[in-house]
Amino acid sequence: MQQFSHFSRNTQAILCLTSALFFLTISDSIIKWLSPIYPLHEIMLLRALIGLALVLILIRYFGGWSQLRTTRPGLHLLRGFLLVVANAFFFLGLSTMPLATAVTLFFSAPFFICMFARPFLGESVGAQRWLAIAVGMTGVVILANPRGADFSWTIILPVLAALTYSMMVMMTRKLGIRDSAGTMNFYIQISFLWFSTVSGILIGHGQFNVFDEPALDFLLRSWLWPSFADFQLIAICASAAAAGAYLLSQSYRIGEASAVAPFEYSSLPFAVVVGFVLWGDLPGLREYIGSALIICSGLVVVYSESRIRRKARL
Repeated sequence: MQQFSHFSRNTQAILCLTSALFFLTISDSIIKWLSPIYPLHEIMLLRALIGLALVLILIRYFGGWSQLRTTRPGLHLLRGFLLVVANAFFFLGLSTMPLATAVTLFFSAPFFICMFARPFLGESVGAQRWLAIAVGMTGVVILANPRGADFSWTIILPVLAALTYSMMVMMTRKLGIRDSAGTMNFYIQISFLWFSTVSGILIGHGQFNVFDEPALDFLLRSWLWPSFADFQLIAICASAAAAGAYLLSQSYRIGEASAVAPFEYSSLPFAVVVGFVLWGDLPGLREYIGSALIICSGLVVVYSESRIRRKARL
């Protein structure tokens, strides 16, 4: 830990972010692995219970219980709810497509954040950023391949996840976050726990599972008590998700967003490797072209935004 503190704050933040993305890729992969067997609300409930216990341990030994005090619990719960909805969309899409494809489509989030900047924050969006948004959305369309024979409506789910996630970011920017990473993670786990419990009560008997569609089956199937081996996987998933969420929050707390944000795209090579090892998925030419357009335009958006923010501070 002492050696880690010798790095600059931005370097520490980048290390936290790349570590967070590695852990979150593990968590996403386990959820995709278990999606043909267990319902989404069950996985989210068990993950939240284990994750909450881990977060409380982290808070107890790294900062103390005072971290739980906040003057804005409603804001934290709303932020957590938006993240829950974003995760639900993403996981439902993930159950029907390669991991790398879902991750790449989620990279459309910076475009929505940029588009919302003017109506929500009063920020101007110049021609360069509008062009980058148009190029990035072209990449999304190429990946979705709406006229292809294998097109499915579920391809839009990671994009909806990105849209909901961007709403969470807008709310965070508008109101500001002054609390610790432990506080933010605690309320996120509470939001997941509440949402999954209510969902389990309402649809946990499988009475609404009448659709012949993998994503809807994942959402609506009945509760199935996990085997010991699968419970171990869920525990690993929860641990990885809690560690990833904590490190992700920490990265943006200690580093400059303009320096940290471009490294979010490092999750794509993680997803490609894991997708190939577990499912034999390899991107084709269309996926490479769409991914390249999304990533390059996303980097332009991040760079343009960092320049605007630097000028605003002068």
